[in-house]
Amino acid sequence: MVIDKHQILSTNPLLSGLPSDVVEQLMLVSTVRELADGERLYSQGDEGDGLFGVIKGRIRLSNTSKDGKELLVMLVKTGDWIGEISLFDGLPRSHDAFAVGSCAVLYLPREKFNILLKARPELYQYFIPMLCRKLRLALSYVEGAALFSLAERLAQRILELLKFYGIDDGGNGHLIDVHLPQEDLAKMLGVSRQAISRELKRLETEGIIELAYGKLRVLDKPALEHQLA
Repeated sequence: MVIDKHQILSTNPLLSGLPSDVVEQLMLVSTVRELADGERLYSQGDEGDGLFGVIKGRIRLSNTSKDGKELLVMLVKTGDWIGEISLFDGLPRSHDAFAVGSCAVLYLPREKFNILLKARPELYQYFIPMLCRKLRLALSYVEGAALFSLAERLAQRILELLKFYGIDDGGNGHLIDVHLPQEDLAKMLGVSRQAISRELKRLETEGIIELAYGKLRVLDKPALEHQLA
């Protein structure tokens, strides 16, 4: 697999504006890792040894309780970065990360990354937005769990998935272009699959969404947004 690291570092929206000499330095210290479907990138509790940019496929971020119950945090798509929290605070990884399908990531080692930041502290301005984006997402999850009904939380999560993975489906609404079993949606919200199935069927009956095997199509986005009103 041929990877153009320069293009990845210079065009990624979360790193846009990086000085060209910094892109060159990051290119020199970064390496590419390829992962098979289901292969572990890192586990909760591992040392935060670097930053990862997803350049092919998707990464599944989750936490698992002692009794084996999984909370699916998010599915990270190509173009996103993960691992920044441990990179900056020096604490262990806060969740598990596994490949979904054949994946490749760009790896920036923590030690070399920190050397660059110490020499060029003005570069923090390009990486802080990564942390802020994760913080906003985490706060929205906490707010939803505390204040919203299951119907509202589900609508909110579908809209978030639509923002990240939605594609225009040729006049047939917007398809969430990622394999999305109902079990995964249940794990995202920390509820049973049966509870999610009932809510999805209600939305489908009302003509707001359309379900297929592992797929979800939003037919009426304004009506879905109205679920949050």
